[in-house]
Parts: sequence; structure tokens; C-alpha cells
Amino acid sequence: MIKSLRNIKSSIIQNLINIPGWRTKRKIVVIESDDWGSIRMPSIDVYNAFVKKGFRVDVSDFNRLDSLESNDDLIALYEVLEVYRDMHGHHPVFTANCVVANPDFKQIKDSSFTHYYYEHVNETLKQYPRRDKVLDLWQEGIANRLFYPQFHGREHLNIIRWISALKIGSDNLKYTFCNNTTYSGVNDYNYMEAFDLDIQDDLNSHIATITDGLNIFKEIFGYSSKSFIAPCYIWSPEIEKSIFEYGIRYIQSGSFQLIPKGGINNYKKKYHYLGEINAHNQLYLLRNCIFEPSLINKINAIDYTIKSMINAFKMNKPAIISSHRINYIGSLVEENRAYNLSCLNNLLKIILEKWPDIEFMTSDQLGDLIISERLVK
Repeated sequence: MIKSLRNIKSSIIQNLINIPGWRTKRKIVVIESDDWGSIRMPSIDVYNAFVKKGFRVDVSDFNRLDSLESNDDLIALYEVLEVYRDMHGHHPVFTANCVVANPDFKQIKDSSFTHYYYEHVNETLKQYPRRDKVLDLWQEGIANRLFYPQFHGREHLNIIRWISALKIGSDNLKYTFCNNTTYSGVNDYNYMEAFDLDIQDDLNSHIATITDGLNIFKEIFGYSSKSFIAPCYIWSPEIEKSIFEYGIRYIQSGSFQLIPKGGINNYKKKYHYLGEINAHNQLYLLRNCIFEPSLINKINAIDYTIKSMINAFKMNKPAIISSHRINYIGSLVEENRAYNLSCLNNLLKIILEKWPDIEFMTSDQLGDLIISERLVK
């Protein structure tokens, strides 16, 4: 009975998400995948050291499974995506929402934790084994329309909170810092909410970080990002004007935005819908499907995604699927990557059998389509 009620509630929520906004009879699938380029757990040795010290990283999926992507991770992902093509001959493509920098732990330590320093992600990759081909693999993915980076932030890190905590200097935080992580040592907290605020003045720092990050993004990938998704779905409306000036036309989002009101877990929810236009003429793209086998391990991830897609297509909406990097990482737990890629393979096979007229798009391609149809009208 309880399970039945939960299923009914889930179905109602999915239908509500799909009611307002832009519609199409085309069977469009967009896969949005966050967190590429960011550090998380550096290695299995560090993970084991944290467990031995008593940190409960074992109960946190992100700390247990997620790490900077490796050559093997990308090669294995591409091998699955290359098998399938849509009605136009296009492969499934990941809109890979990337951060382009990570903390420079050495310089921060040399400053006695008084200043924050960062390094570009290409420098981070040099410090990890089996990551020497990641930059080339990103470019290969772009060229073959398998992996299309977009902007997730400069870092996936609330710099102000993390540096403030390091200045106070708890033993646990200094220990995790010395292992090149931003893990707090408390629960599963990693200071990931990059654009959250404690005071309003923090906003200026966030805007400077974002605009710097957008410049780095262009330097690394050779083109400007047209879309943006805020880490943890937390951002202030004032940010939107600044990113518009740097070429961001589409804002990826969950069903709602968390607007910071000051302090941790203090937000105002603002609901969005697909095709909504803000004051800067930017368009919101709303995620209405989930494929997260690493994070939703008590249900059949494939069935859950297919049911969400059925709901979306029934309401004449594209299926915009959230599928984080964690699902495709194997450097900490190789079985995680192997099992989830098997699930992805089966999901894609079912999608194409069920909907032969499917069309795979990136987030900005969908945004361009919505805008072009509105211009025609």
C-alpha cells in the first residue's frame, strides 16, 4: 500500500513537471551529465585512509564512488555511445557539464591558508595516474558528437566557506586537505554548493569566479559555452545577467532553483518550466527524467527512466535526462562503471526499440530549436 502511494505521488509529480511550457511531438532525448573535471575522492588509498580514521565516507555515494574521470572511464563510455544511432544517424550524446579548475592545494598551504589559489583542470589531470589522455579524449568526444562540454562553474566548491573553515583549522579538515580533498570530515559534506551565500557581498565574488571560469572554458575547449547549470541547483538571480553577457543563453535546471537567503540550507524555491524566458532573454531547460543507477540503487534505474520518458512524451515534452558523472567512474570501484554502463547500454537499446523516431540532442541544440520555433511563430 505504501509503495503504491509512493508510485502515485511520483507519477503526479512527473506529470506536474511536464504540464507548463514548450511542447513538441518530436521524440527528443537530451542527456545532461554534471561534475566532469571536478576532484572528489582522489584515490582508493585516500578513501581507505579516511575509513580507517573513522570518517563515514562509506555511507556517501559521491565520496565512495566519484573521482576525477580517467582515460578508461571515457573510453568505456564512448564505446557504449558509439553503438547506437538515432533516426538521423546521430549517436547519443552527453551534455557534459564541466568545471574547469580545482584548488591548488600546494599554493593554498604555502599561504598558510590565508588565500585561495586554483589550477586549470588540465593541470589537475597531470597529477593523477591514467588521466594523461583525458584532454584528448574530451576533444575526441566533441569531434564524434558523443561528449559535449558545457559550463558547470569554475570549481565545484564554495571557496569562501572552505577557506574560512581552513583558517579556523580543525584537525580533521587539515587532514583531509593534506590528502587533496575538500571533504570536511563531517558526514558527507564537501563544500560543493559553489554559489551559495552567507552574506550578500559573497555574490560579487561568485560572479567574478563564474566569469573567470567562462573564459577558462573557452580557452580549454575552443568555444564558448551556451548553457550553464549551477552546482547543487543553487544560484542567485543576479548571476543570470552576468552569464548572459558572456554568452550563456540557456540555463539548465531541475524543477526548481534554490535561491540563497544567507547561510547553509536557507533557500527560497523558485519553480521553472521548459522554455521559460527570464528578464535577460535566457531560456530555461528543465530536467524531467533521471538515470542515476549509482544514486538510486533501491529501484530499477532503467524502468524508472523509461517511465519518466513515457510521461514526458505523452505530454509532448522532450526527455531531458539527469545522469551525473558518478555513474560512469570506475577508478575507485570498477564494478560501478561496468554495471552502470551495462545499464546505459540496455537503456539505449530499449529507447531505440520503443521509439525508432528518437532524436538525440545536446542541451544547446534543444535550446536553439525552441528559440527557432518561437521566431517562426
